[in-house]
Amino acid sequence: QVQLVESGGGLVQAGGSLRLSCAASGPSLSSYAMLWFRQAPGREREIVTAINWSGRFTYYADSVKGRFTISRDNAKNTVYLQMNSLKSEDTAVYYCAARSDGSLVGVAHIGAGSGVDYWGKGTLVTVSS
Repeated sequence: QVQLVESGGGLVQAGGSLRLSCAASGPSLSSYAMLWFRQAPGREREIVTAINWSGRFTYYADSVKGRFTISRDNAKNTVYLQMNSLKSEDTAVYYCAARSDGSLVGVAHIGAGSGVDYWGKGTLVTVSS
């Protein structure tokens, strides 16, 4: 049974940085695409970023391009999200997810997460202005 556990959330001032981690326990997810979603209060969950199984290819939502960086360490079964230049609109619960399709095909149109195989419980990021 795969479990995804996010950590690193918290309160930060606008312009600051946070680094989220997502540790997977159970079978290796080295063949899976790993994704980060977020859900702000009163809004639908949305894709933030994704990384393919090898780490060679990434996808970013327009709203975070140039500010967020996703990476993975398959040896540690862990994925990271470095968030810089945070804005108040980045305030949300951030969810780690894994998709058995290790490519990034269709990720831009994944919506709230159709096709995702595993979800973490989320970590809250609050950016104060």
